[in-house]
This record gives sequence, C-alpha cells and structure tokens, in this order.
Amino acid sequence: MTDPRSDAPSIAERIRAIDAGAPVVGVHFFGDTAVFVLGEEALLFVSSDRETRVVIHGGAILASAADTRRIFTGGDDGKLLATDVKGNSEILATDAKRRWIDHVAVGHDGAFAWSAGKTAFTRTGKGEERWLEVPSTVGGLAFAPKGFRLAVAHYNGVSLWFPNAQAQPEKFEWKGSHLGVSFSPDGKFLISSMQEPTLHGWRVADRKDMRMSGYSARVRSMDWSADGRWLATSGSEQLILWPFQSKDGPMGKQPRIWGVYPERVDVVACHPRQPVIAVGYADGMVLLVRIDDGAEVLARKPGAAPISALGWNASGSILAFGIEDGAAGIIIL
Repeated sequence: MTDPRSDAPSIAERIRAIDAGAPVVGVHFFGDTAVFVLGEEALLFVSSDRETRVVIHGGAILASAADTRRIFTGGDDGKLLATDVKGNSEILATDAKRRWIDHVAVGHDGAFAWSAGKTAFTRTGKGEERWLEVPSTVGGLAFAPKGFRLAVAHYNGVSLWFPNAQAQPEKFEWKGSHLGVSFSPDGKFLISSMQEPTLHGWRVADRKDMRMSGYSARVRSMDWSADGRWLATSGSEQLILWPFQSKDGPMGKQPRIWGVYPERVDVVACHPRQPVIAVGYADGMVLLVRIDDGAEVLARKPGAAPISALGWNASGSILAFGIEDGAAGIIIL
C-alpha cells in the first residue's frame, strides 16, 4: 500500500530509536527524562545520555499514572508501587487478597487511588486511606480537576465518590460495561468509554446524558486538548474530536474528524500547550495533527506493530512513543 503521507512534512528522521525489550504499556516524563512502562516487571528511564532499566514488579505491570515526583504502577503481583526520578521504588500497598492492581490514578496534593477487583482505594497526601466497594470489577478511575472527588467506572455506570464525606456516592447510570473514565478539565463533564464501540457522558451538574458513537472499535485512548475545548479519541480509522466549547458539550453536535487512514487509531496524546495531537495507528505510524485545520506532520513511518503508548514532556518539546513489539522512540521537536 502506498503511504498516503509520503508527501507530508516529516520529522521521522529525528527519531532516537530505543530498544525497550518488552511491549510498552505507558510513557511518562520526569523533566526531559522519558520513562517507558514495560508490560513485564520494569521501567526504562531514558535521558539524553543514559538508559536505565529498573525492575519493580514481580510480573506484569497493568496500570500506571504519574505526577511530577513519582510514577505509580499496579501489577498482577498485587502491589502498588511509587518510583521516583532516581529509580527508587516504594511499595505503597499490597492487596490482602493478592488481587491484581489494575487501575491507578493521581490527584491533588499527593493523593492517589488504585483498584483491585470490586474495590477502589484512595490515600491522601497525609496518608489517610479510604475504600469503596462498587457493584462490579472497577473499570477505571479518575480524580476530578478540583477537590477530592474520585470517579469510579463499573458495570452500568460511574460512581462519583467523595472519600471524605459520609454520604453515599452519586450514581451516574447507563447500562453496559464502563471500562474507562475521564473528567473534562473544567470538571463539568464526565466521560466513560464502553465495552461497545461508543463513549457515554454526563453533564455533572444535572446528570444529563450524552452518547458519542460512530466508532469501529472500542475506545481505548482519550485525551483532552490543552485548552479543554476538545476530547481526542481513538477507536476508528480517523482521529475523532468531540467539541466541549459550550455548556452542552457535544450534545447535538458532530465531531471533527482528521487523520483519516486505512488503519485504526490506537493511541492519542494531546500536546500540553498547543492545539496539536499525537496520533498513533495500528500499523505503527505516528502523526502530529493540528486541531484547527487538520494539518499533519509525519512523526513516524508505518512499521511492524501497533503504537501502544504516547507521551509528551511538560513543555511539549519532546514526544515519546512505545510499540507493542518492544520498540520505542523519542523525538525532540
């Protein structure tokens, strides 16, 4: 197949190739040091002059999240760990039943959350711990942008939990299996990804429902633009952007569609400052797509395996990507 991006501007020649040695399931940054989360046991730290592999788990790493000081990881060894910029790891929790720690999230002031089976846990920066039992296995976790609130996705909806309050969690209901959850940056909307090829959303103030459909596969990756006006999503043979500029969000509106390609979009990552999105496809291609007009820059040519992780450093000057076959790379823009 002829590459339809053969005439597009390219920065693919800037790639610093990395042999991760295992499938990459996440990418985070400490400053300009990229940290690749590997599917088995380890983190790979890559700075300008050094690569360091740090074994932290006794099995598969199932989830990761990060703040500016630590990377939190959950594994099938039943452990939640935090690893700092020097590669020092601390066990924060071990599940009493040795259940998998399959979701983690980071909040404000040192707070973090994790899940095992049907239970979601939170811990504040002061070490206070709370837990919540939900109707089914937890599908996803997300902290609200402000305050100490945690969204917990599960079968038939999302529970919005105030860990410091005695009240029961608010229920945002919709039939089906909810496998991911995210707040809009202004906190006004709550979006979940479903087992089916669709998203579901609610306006938090009145729980008004919204459905976002038209995908060819399950939406496994979503991210908010730097200004919070667009939600970028995977799950189809194009980048799908839902508008969130008004009080009704995408209700009654059509999405913006860019980056149309024969292969499916698997991962998206919005630039932290500019209206640009890194888009990773199932054949290993990475495009940078400008939200305003769909202009494209080729960041990586198609390869042998799907893109499995994308991440920017805080300034947006470095893009890192990981691939299912254990290859990875860094691009300095």
